[in-house]
Amino acid sequence: MIAACAQPACANTTFDQIKRDFRPSDTLVLDRDGEIIQRVRLDASVRRGQWVALADISPALRTALVLSEDKRFYEHSGVDWRAVSSAAWGNLWNTKTRGASTLSMQLAGLLDADLRAGAQGRSLGQKIGQTVSSQLLEARWRKDQILEAYLNLVPFRGELVGIDALSRTLFGKAAHGLDEREAAVASALVRAPNAKAAQVAQRACAVMKLMQPGAKIDCDGLDLFATGALQRRAFEASEGIAPHLARRLLVHKPGNQTIYSTLRAPLQRFAVQTLAQHLRELRGRHIEDGAAVVLDNASGEVLAWVGSSGMLSAAAEVDGVLALRQPGSTLKPFLYAQAIAERRITAASLLEDSSSQIQTAGGLYIPQNYDRQFKGLVSSRTALGASLNVPAVRTLVMVSPDAFARQLRAVGLPLKESGDYYGYSLALGSAEVSLLSLTNAYRTLANGGRFSEVRFGAGAAVRFLPALDPRAAFITADILADPLARARTFGTDSILATRFWTAVKTGTSKDMRDNWALGYSSRYTVGVWVGNASGAPMWDVSGTSGAAPVWAALMKQLHQTEPSRAPTPPPGVVQTRAEFGNQLEAARSEWFIRGTEQAFFAIDSGSAGALPSSAKGLKSLKTPALQAAAQPRITAPASGTIIALDPDIPPAHQRLAFSAEGQSLRWLMDGKVFAKGNTAQWLPWPGRHVVRIVGKHGEVLDEVRLEVRGAGVKAAQAGPMGKR
Repeated sequence: MIAACAQPACANTTFDQIKRDFRPSDTLVLDRDGEIIQRVRLDASVRRGQWVALADISPALRTALVLSEDKRFYEHSGVDWRAVSSAAWGNLWNTKTRGASTLSMQLAGLLDADLRAGAQGRSLGQKIGQTVSSQLLEARWRKDQILEAYLNLVPFRGELVGIDALSRTLFGKAAHGLDEREAAVASALVRAPNAKAAQVAQRACAVMKLMQPGAKIDCDGLDLFATGALQRRAFEASEGIAPHLARRLLVHKPGNQTIYSTLRAPLQRFAVQTLAQHLRELRGRHIEDGAAVVLDNASGEVLAWVGSSGMLSAAAEVDGVLALRQPGSTLKPFLYAQAIAERRITAASLLEDSSSQIQTAGGLYIPQNYDRQFKGLVSSRTALGASLNVPAVRTLVMVSPDAFARQLRAVGLPLKESGDYYGYSLALGSAEVSLLSLTNAYRTLANGGRFSEVRFGAGAAVRFLPALDPRAAFITADILADPLARARTFGTDSILATRFWTAVKTGTSKDMRDNWALGYSSRYTVGVWVGNASGAPMWDVSGTSGAAPVWAALMKQLHQTEPSRAPTPPPGVVQTRAEFGNQLEAARSEWFIRGTEQAFFAIDSGSAGALPSSAKGLKSLKTPALQAAAQPRITAPASGTIIALDPDIPPAHQRLAFSAEGQSLRWLMDGKVFAKGNTAQWLPWPGRHVVRIVGKHGEVLDEVRLEVRGAGVKAAQAGPMGKR
């Protein structure tokens, strides 16, 4: 019931009261500027749209309604006595005539439940009450108010009530856009809401003749049009560009007819389109889902929220912004920041990227880089920028899993278990987090280590809490923004390199089930996830081909006209020149927490000799005489090695290092020569392979067997040397 009032109280109800008490069956979610971004139906028993002002209703419909229902609407004062007389005369002689009910009388029946017709029509008492009420309405309401209220309250067909629901359902447009043909069909439904299509068309044809006297009306065409329109159901339960955020807002503000959000409608549309377009390009790689969120760094306001890929997804209702997933390497920045804050390492400290066995309560934990290839000694800057796994685990050993878990909770990542539960795999993202909380954690880095909750609408002032040492947050941001730090893995011209200042990190979970790109500029933080809602693994998706292109597109869109500059160094950090022994890395100007600065970084020869000879970047300490005396053999990798290609690294940048002892060696891969000397580099492709070294006369000196798994250079695309 829209409104109920007993006679004569119904007539005393004002137009403003009726309009104020009107309740649509749906809620409108608006962006920050008042643009509609989502409509969500809440009342399943009726389909009632928004209240539409008379000025926003098609003039054709207003004309059609008056001509068909109440020709002297603007002349009478509630009762058309001429029509009453004509109807009475017709009843006397049993002649079919038009009814005498005016629009004002019909509105009185809509407003007063006691005046509504029953199965046998209205009783004499109801007709008298309707007559009195309509005259009282006319005395207190203007004609335009009566017509506006009538069009918003009249039942049209089935569950459709009001012109907004009718026009959007049957014609797929707003009420102001109805043409004469559509207006004729709508007016025909007032008289017979549930009539068959042929009867509606016949009635609509008669209305058209009233609207266009003397014109030739194509009634057959109108019949086809009416039949098609009555079969349409375009007024979906929910429609718009932000269904998942709308659902979340409705939980916090149930029953509201209109809800304002913090979203920017143009940015939301761009994010939806960009994500869908990119996922279409990746459909051949077994990937159909994705999500994206954009936050304002200063306020924490959500500017874009894309929960799924929509029609591309088999699970479009699942909100990828809130779903819990393994974040992979995207947790590493918080680990290094904590270690820097605790003065355990600096950005220039040397970390060993080599085979390691860590004793745990459950046995040995043996971290590996995905390609089983170790880089030897690298700085913390390179280890984080290039996303090396083993140095991250070594750093977590220094920090401890439990302390790292506390740090993650401080930046807004609500881990379900303790750090000891996850163990050292926590450095590689074994815990589950949501895209929203992870993006806000990166926003904490963007804000110099200060955390605040995200915001969806107007609320209290932003309240920041210290969550991370601001000096460590600054140094971490500087690393994530450094294209040279990630060049060893991603190259210098990857999709992650923007023309303006940004700090970014990618991540991929175990078995390539989740791919992430998280990063921030001076003004915004953007998070993107791609994968499958079902948890199925993707095929051949790297850190730069999965989520990163969407992240880069969003950042570019955000900064079309806005600059982004590097953050100002906070008090307590200094920049000084750092050099590295054995040419491990090029000398550079490096940031330090004051008191931890150091000019030279190296290890002694004893430590270097203890490293495996396969450690890339270190020269062998063995003399030529010792090499000649040794039995020729392959020293790395070991036979039986299984190589899982790193999904975060572009395939062209992944090469497996081989080393051997002996002289005048040639390397054979599956029977074909691919290198000479004591070391070799090979671009792997999936499959089982046999690697041999042979002497100058072709004699086989040693061999190893290995297997390559995961996404990489496909055999069909690669020759014997592994080149594309």
